[in-house]
Amino acid sequence: MIRFPTALARLPATAALMTLVALMTFTGSAAAQQNYPNKPIRFIIPFAVGGATTVLARLVGEKLTESWGQQVLVDNRPGGNTLIGSEAMVRSAPDGYTILLATASHVTYPMLTPAPFDAIKDFAAVQTLSMSEYMLALNPSVPVNNLQEFIAYAKARPGQLNFSTPGGGGMGHLAGEMFNILAGVKMTHVPYKGGGPAVTDLVGGQVQLSFVVPINVLGHIKSGRLKPIAVTGRNRMENVPQMPTFTEAGLPGFDLNVWFGVLAPAATPKDIINKLANEISRFVALPDFKEKLAAQGMDPFVTSPEQFAALMKSDTAKFAKVIKAANIKLD
Repeated sequence: MIRFPTALARLPATAALMTLVALMTFTGSAAAQQNYPNKPIRFIIPFAVGGATTVLARLVGEKLTESWGQQVLVDNRPGGNTLIGSEAMVRSAPDGYTILLATASHVTYPMLTPAPFDAIKDFAAVQTLSMSEYMLALNPSVPVNNLQEFIAYAKARPGQLNFSTPGGGGMGHLAGEMFNILAGVKMTHVPYKGGGPAVTDLVGGQVQLSFVVPINVLGHIKSGRLKPIAVTGRNRMENVPQMPTFTEAGLPGFDLNVWFGVLAPAATPKDIINKLANEISRFVALPDFKEKLAAQGMDPFVTSPEQFAALMKSDTAKFAKVIKAANIKLD
């Protein structure tokens, strides 16, 4: 015979039983949230190994492991213009044990290709990590040394210069198409399955240029295997002080950057979202983490989950206008 607590005894038996089950479920869920995390966390990266996202994910994973004593497993899931990795995360249990490293392209890809999810509604914004400007990097075979020389070179060769990106519809693609419009040139987009492969072919000379986040190419620039031309943003980079900004180089309208952040499935409990967000914001502010970001050409960028969600919505509106103006389409 089932005995109900005094407060439930006055309810009909069926209603009392349902209420008791709900209370037990809530209590169990609350306890699980308080104990979070008590097992390894899977950190999905929807890009190929070797790009900026992989480096950043490993830095974050190391810090979370140090803090909580639970291993963070970096899981690269490239392909489908990041849709494969993102869908894998959306289909995971909303318990905080599967998270996703996203970039600003998270909101652009679904505007260009059918996606099995809503880029806003099906994801919970956890925390931003960093912000990076975009750099125009050339293979040394291109016989120019500054932006104006490059624009003249490109104008004389419409359709002959190829720029690589980690995938169609991403920020690198948007950067290339914006440059085509602003500089009055016509270059050909060549998409890859991640930042690593895109840079590999740039270094190898299979493509002539790329608009990249500095983290992906700093080593190649220092070794002379790539040639830096200009960077977005207001200030020059400390790591490459000889490279001017696009404004300094004569193309002031060209300004684009990218954020990196952590997402979770939409139904993830708020307590877990906040615990993740608070811990990430704590270590992103640490001097050693800032130094590691700076060494890769990135700046720390911390928001609240609510601010991050608002940023994704505003970027959706902003990049929709860019995509329309440039008539960007995925093959």
